[in-house]
Amino acid sequence: MSLQQLFIQHWQQQFKPYIPTNAHFFIAVSGGVDSIVLTHLFYLCGVDFTILHANFQLRGEESLRDEMFVASLEKKYNKKVFIKKFDTATYAATKKISIQVAARELRYQWFNEVLDNTNIDAAKKYLVTAHHADDNIETVLMNICRGTGIKGLTGIPAYQQKIIRSLLFARREQIIAFAQEQNLQWVNDSSNNSDKYTRNFFRHQLIPLMKEAYTQADENILHNIEKWKEVEVIYNTYIKQQKEKLFINKGTEIHIPILKLKKQPALHTLVNEIIIDYGFTASQINDVIQLFNADNGKYISSSTHRIIKNRQWLIIAPLNSLQTTHFIIDEHDKAIFFDDKKMTISFADNIKISDNPLVACLDAKHLTFPLILRKWKTGDYFYPLGMSKKKKIARFLIDIKCSTTEKEKVWVVESNKKIIWVVGFRIDNRFKLTENTTKKIQLTVH
Repeated sequence: MSLQQLFIQHWQQQFKPYIPTNAHFFIAVSGGVDSIVLTHLFYLCGVDFTILHANFQLRGEESLRDEMFVASLEKKYNKKVFIKKFDTATYAATKKISIQVAARELRYQWFNEVLDNTNIDAAKKYLVTAHHADDNIETVLMNICRGTGIKGLTGIPAYQQKIIRSLLFARREQIIAFAQEQNLQWVNDSSNNSDKYTRNFFRHQLIPLMKEAYTQADENILHNIEKWKEVEVIYNTYIKQQKEKLFINKGTEIHIPILKLKKQPALHTLVNEIIIDYGFTASQINDVIQLFNADNGKYISSSTHRIIKNRQWLIIAPLNSLQTTHFIIDEHDKAIFFDDKKMTISFADNIKISDNPLVACLDAKHLTFPLILRKWKTGDYFYPLGMSKKKKIARFLIDIKCSTTEKEKVWVVESNKKIIWVVGFRIDNRFKLTENTTKKIQLTVH
């Protein structure tokens, strides 16, 4: 069966049920043999397409040669060709990322812009790339070395959102043979010969060595990719079920009972799947597990979220969330962590009144545990030290000239619905130390 016949067969099995017959395809064309063959196959199938070429200006005259070659395809296929030049080196240096990552970001940003700005029904627009089976083998091996987990074993998805990779069934040798049969012209990227790029190292060095030991190593990996895709379906079903059992959604937060989580099999894997959606990495799995036995209020952060230990719960909360605004302080707690701060709790007979606003010395006899540490809210009031009349905290903060942003950061400690301390400012007069105090407690913010 010819490559064209295999292409049509694969398309009918993989894509036909999901893609409308009148769809318009935007083909990413570098000028190399893979994208040229892909373009020619689409042309032979008589579908509607546009060619996109990104010039990353990294190979001097060679980059310009590639651009001019792809531009010539407009006449050959009577299809529009869109070309975009990028200052990739400057972008990579500014963002402090590798050239490969920069090129990927730039081209997909541009591809999305073209699709968004083209006057075609959104449901009929698709981006097509020329990834093939050999790319898939290399990707899986790289993912294994990166430690990406089971998802990395499934390779490059054939259909992802609006991106189609319709050559994943084909080996590189098949593609080159078809190009030669069809007398197609293409350009060669000299950077593909350099092993300084990770993919090229796998392609030129690692995979040939593997095939010396196991001649069918590459084919076996392709067969395993299909098996691993099925394993992933079972795996994802299990993870989804466990999350449904463990997660309690409260606004923008997720609350997870620690005791229940600890009993789960394959704990490290489950924790990884729980945290990965919130910006955390596999390297933080042990940090999360250590929170099980950490002090109340201890937390770890990602770029977008925190995981906070709150009594017998883990709370996953957005960094900008105002939901995580209270912690419970039990009588046996020694310390809690909140809002990038630490509060220590101590009982001692030799506690003395302190001028430090970050220290509250209180008569423990009048306290009812657990105490609650929370953000202040409208309507709160207390009896400021030295006063016999109550005062709303809102008025108190105005009187001490707190700015709007400072007010947002104010916490209070309450006992039995009575505020005993406006943290960092004033204790409540009803709970001050006196000559008759027999049980003293000190709360200190560090």
